[in-house]
Amino acid sequence: MERYYQPEIETASREQIKAWQDERLVTQVRHVWDNVPYYREKMREAGVTPDDIHGTEDLHKLPFLSKDDLRRAYPYGLVAVPLKDCVRIQSTSGTTGKRVVAFYTQADLDLWETCCARAIVAAGGTNEDVCQISYGYGLFTGGPGLNGGSHKVGCLTIPTSSGNTERQIMFIRDLNATILCCTPSYAAYLGESMKEMGLTPDEIPLKAGIFGAEAWSEEMRQSIQETLGIKAYDIYGLTELSGPGVAFECSAQSGMHINEDHFIAEVIDPDTGEVLPDGTQGELVFTSITKKAFPLIRYRTRDICVLTREKCSCGRTHVKMTKPRGRTDDMLIIRGVNVFPSQIETVLLNLGYPANYQILVDRVNNTDTLDVQVEMTPEMFTDNLGEISRRQKELVDSLRSMLGLTAKVTLVAPKSIVRSEGKAVRVIDKRKI
Repeated sequence: MERYYQPEIETASREQIKAWQDERLVTQVRHVWDNVPYYREKMREAGVTPDDIHGTEDLHKLPFLSKDDLRRAYPYGLVAVPLKDCVRIQSTSGTTGKRVVAFYTQADLDLWETCCARAIVAAGGTNEDVCQISYGYGLFTGGPGLNGGSHKVGCLTIPTSSGNTERQIMFIRDLNATILCCTPSYAAYLGESMKEMGLTPDEIPLKAGIFGAEAWSEEMRQSIQETLGIKAYDIYGLTELSGPGVAFECSAQSGMHINEDHFIAEVIDPDTGEVLPDGTQGELVFTSITKKAFPLIRYRTRDICVLTREKCSCGRTHVKMTKPRGRTDDMLIIRGVNVFPSQIETVLLNLGYPANYQILVDRVNNTDTLDVQVEMTPEMFTDNLGEISRRQKELVDSLRSMLGLTAKVTLVAPKSIVRSEGKAVRVIDKRKI
């Protein structure tokens, strides 16, 4: 029997969903025009005013927003309410160290947590469940979002955050955790660790997992389900829009329902910006229609996917998106963290290294690895191992500060990284996703 957190919304008619979207879009466009000079300027440049927007059919007239806009407007340029009305920020790394900072009113937090509650209920969660949140807390949206959703559903919530695997397993077993929320690679690692302890799926109390923040394959899903003896559900979100819970999987496990009462989704041709029909692969674009502090309109996610409105066996009527099938930019997602080659390049150049480097990404024992190979200049080149070790440690520390995760650094001889005639191959991603 399928359960819903808000059945009247999640199973609403398409006519009702469109009516909500039309009304909320008109209100939101007026809100940003009145309160955000940056938006007003962009709309003027596009030759559009709030009077031109009567509903979703006019959405295409509005200009796109991109990560570049967020960087230009950083930190307060897109905030649409007085700062005294904002109660929280969340943040993710930007392309060159400028972070994306998203702002929330109390009402925004409430709506976000409601979206996460829907995801937990879709995964079978009730107020009788014990929900272990093993996403990172702090600036990262994973922990706070699912934590709030778990409270709304009434689950006993274990806010373990990420890491400390022994303690994670202790809580799962001692407190009989039934739902696990974390990155898929960490779920796989927990599963492997429990297997090594001699635990069979029958001895693991978990029944469901909500895994997101990085790409994962159907094969990985099957493997996690078998090792932990659970059903594994996907969840999608972006800090820019709120965080996890923008879309979530249901019992059908065949794509994620987008919370269309809060977000309007479009798929566009990444080169021309033309809106594509449902069922066509393209770049996902979102408009947030209920968020007040930091409302993004036609935000280009850079994620490639397909939208489908085919009837779903779960009874939910909201449009579904496939797992992202790649990106239109060079962003890597490593252990749930956004990493851009340009960030790594910034660190190298700041420390006097040439822009000749290679980033090797792999997945070992279900955990992403990041190895940065860096050429030394002829002046730096030395066979003094102590000096090389000192330089490598300096780079590891600087990269950790920039990226928020630890990379392995290998210094190599000058001219030893292959030069390319065309576009330099900076990233070698060996993960099978």
